[in-house]
Amino acid sequence: MAMETATAQTPPRPMRADARRNYERLLAEARTAFTQHGTDASLEDIARRAGVGIGTLYRHFPNRTALMGAVFQGEICALLERSRELAQAPRPCQALIDWLRAIVDHASTYRGLSQALMACSGDETSELSRGCGLPLREAGSELLARAQQSGAVRSGVVIADLMQLTNAIALAVEQSPDDPELADRLLALAFTGLKAR
Repeated sequence: MAMETATAQTPPRPMRADARRNYERLLAEARTAFTQHGTDASLEDIARRAGVGIGTLYRHFPNRTALMGAVFQGEICALLERSRELAQAPRPCQALIDWLRAIVDHASTYRGLSQALMACSGDETSELSRGCGLPLREAGSELLARAQQSGAVRSGVVIADLMQLTNAIALAVEQSPDDPELADRLLALAFTGLKAR
């Protein structure tokens, strides 16, 4: 038992310089591919453009969701930082709306991301859920609680439903690129139904 604890606490070994370069190239190419072609872009093409074989890609990222989680990590950190800033905002309901709008903007950058986040929302073991969905849900819970405590949002609203609704709005925005006002209209409509009576 003591052996297992020691092993579980052993930090991962640092990557060799060539492995680190491959990892960074794969991330850069995946980010470009996901932006241009969506999250279902060919992993073989990503590996080829990074100058490595598909086996190298899978050594670093065992599946597509692991690669997606790594690519989106920087943006997730920015969204989490934004939630911390908004937690101090004087208008809690507006802070929650602003944060959800930022999520819609992020998800709309990568075709297929909102659909992937919706699909993994019930699977907390998914790397995309652990790296993206759960941290966002935790951050959103705090903003939602503030909005509910202020009396602006009804008490029965839960963050999981609100995140699914936000991802659905992002998916609608992705499908309607010629309507730049759509996200704001849909968020306003959603919040009409969330308001405390």
